[in-house]
Amino acid sequence: MTRLPQSFIEDRALRDAARAVLAEDIERLRASLSEEGIASRVSSGVSSTITSRIRTGARDVLAQAKAQAGDHKGVLAVLIGAIVLWFARGPILDWLDEFADIDDDTDTDAASPEGDAQGDLA
Repeated sequence: MTRLPQSFIEDRALRDAARAVLAEDIERLRASLSEEGIASRVSSGVSSTITSRIRTGARDVLAQAKAQAGDHKGVLAVLIGAIVLWFARGPILDWLDEFADIDDDTDTDAASPEGDAQGDLA
């Protein structure tokens, strides 16, 4: 038998230990699959995985938003103002239409000959 360097012997021992752990995991998986069906396992595993990923992602986005908001307060104020104006655009446009109608009424009353005739009668 040939003499192997010590690193090869250590690597072989690590490989054998990893193979033993893998064999135990496979055996545990087989026993677990025999207890619960694959469909129910996948559905519960997928929903919990997706939920945890969404929560983790939301936490990351919130942390980044807080950091960015602290650095750019002016931009944040302008953005919030633009959003408020966007949602309030209907009432604002209605108010501007009413204001324009009032101006049109006063201009037409002053320029109409009926307005002058009524002024002469009074």
